[in-house]
Amino acid sequence: MLTRAVAFYKHRIKDKVDWRLLAFLLLFLNVKLAIKIPIIILFSLWPCNFKFGFRFKGSRLPLFYPLIIVIALVDWLIYKGYADSHYNILLVTGISFWLLCILAIHQVKLAVDNTPTQIVHQTITAFFIINTLISILTLVIIVLKTHAINPYTYQGQYQKYFINTGDYIKGITFDTSITNATLNAFGVVYFLIRKNAVMLLVCMASLLLTGSNFINLALLPILLLLFAFKTNRYQKSLVVVCLVFLIVFMAKISPQNNKYATLTLVHLFKKHIPVNTDTKHKNIQANLRITDRPDNTLTPEECKEKIATLYLDSVGKILDSIRASKRPRYAKNVYLAEGGRIAIKEDDINSDYYQSKKETPVEQLQLLDFIREHKAALPISGNNNYIAPLPGKAMGLLQTTALFRGHLSKTLTGAGMGNFSSKIAYRAAGFAFAGGYPSSDIYINHDFLVNHLDLYLNFFSKRSGYHSLINSPFSVYDQLLAEYGLLGLILFIIYYIGFFAKHYKKLTYGIPILFLMLAVLFTDYWFEQLSVMVFFELLLLLNIKENQIVKPIQQ
Repeated sequence: MLTRAVAFYKHRIKDKVDWRLLAFLLLFLNVKLAIKIPIIILFSLWPCNFKFGFRFKGSRLPLFYPLIIVIALVDWLIYKGYADSHYNILLVTGISFWLLCILAIHQVKLAVDNTPTQIVHQTITAFFIINTLISILTLVIIVLKTHAINPYTYQGQYQKYFINTGDYIKGITFDTSITNATLNAFGVVYFLIRKNAVMLLVCMASLLLTGSNFINLALLPILLLLFAFKTNRYQKSLVVVCLVFLIVFMAKISPQNNKYATLTLVHLFKKHIPVNTDTKHKNIQANLRITDRPDNTLTPEECKEKIATLYLDSVGKILDSIRASKRPRYAKNVYLAEGGRIAIKEDDINSDYYQSKKETPVEQLQLLDFIREHKAALPISGNNNYIAPLPGKAMGLLQTTALFRGHLSKTLTGAGMGNFSSKIAYRAAGFAFAGGYPSSDIYINHDFLVNHLDLYLNFFSKRSGYHSLINSPFSVYDQLLAEYGLLGLILFIIYYIGFFAKHYKKLTYGIPILFLMLAVLFTDYWFEQLSVMVFFELLLLLNIKENQIVKPIQQ
């Protein structure tokens, strides 16, 4: 009897979810290459199917992938990369990443083609449920560690959490929090169009927990456009609820993050007011307390410090008034507050324990060592008096355009894979933050050294407040333009974006997710990350399949 019952429920569960696809998503999207590579090999060999179907007309998969590898090989021949054994290893590693992208999209394409659409939808829902549970569990652990119900306002432990709490909400991928935020943003659009209110709010809550200002700003106009043009009354009410969630989080849960985002936008669109070159005026500015300095004269890191300082000062005044009150004789550490109420003595939040650490984190010491060793070759990070006039991401794009002005021959096919702007370039430089790489085969191209690497070192060798998204030169657009030239960027538009966009009449949630992905591509080298792009491709391929018009067979 029990055996039959177990078999019955097992059969019902099996029919609800594509367990193979779910296992692939949970494991392949994990941040560790040691997990990604064995999983993709296993799924590719079982069953053994390598019919990718690349062709110029009616291609089964985006032709962008093999063509971008061709450009890399052409650059290898043009710039005689074959003469450098270290570069040969980098080239093979970089091409391997592109091949992993092909194998990954092939797997999700097989799942979409061979599985009923409803089962795939339920599998995606199961993925988001698991991801949310992991995110909530992470938040619970943080609450237990800090003994604070709202760690987003907790400033103890040297402000380890506080405004940075969202950085620890990484979800099932255990990648960066922006990866989790992007996946949940996809989920918000996906479940909104499918009118699944519960999962929509679950994804919205998980997104907000990551505290990703960029993804929130990228998602906001998409929700507003959907509200205005592509939703019924029920869906419009769901959009309003999402906006209320966002407002409550920014105003009540993490108000400091709200102010930091505002100041960051001010610095992004408003020129920095330089300090007068007069020495006496400089000294006056330097001696001013940070809370007395105008916001438009502060760097993003100083803005963050000013927010925390003002908050501490306001709370500190309240505590000082409590401590100055008369203490009753019958209790230790107890004071009479105004009105005769009894108040227990609180910790001194102006003490070092509640301030952010001033010293450079241990993990950044290797960057400082690198700067000292190559100081003469680093025009930005090697200059102790250098003040960045723009955020790092904007400066990175300017460096790319300067590369082409100085080397017109590289305009068409770029500087070559790993030679200017890519994750493999940072990996080959030997910095562990981009993944492991053999120390004996370290390779750093000169163009990369004096441009994007120098820029990265300038911001990320400093305090954590400088390690923001706007200071990172990482970007898919920058990567394609700098390392594969105008031809690489054109191929991306025609044979990748165009591969999905040509089905615009069949796409419902696919179109807004496509626009969201175009914004997200500014934030990292997502193809080499092997996470967000795979999930994006799954959603788009599924949306294309479920809305295909089947032509009747003629008699």
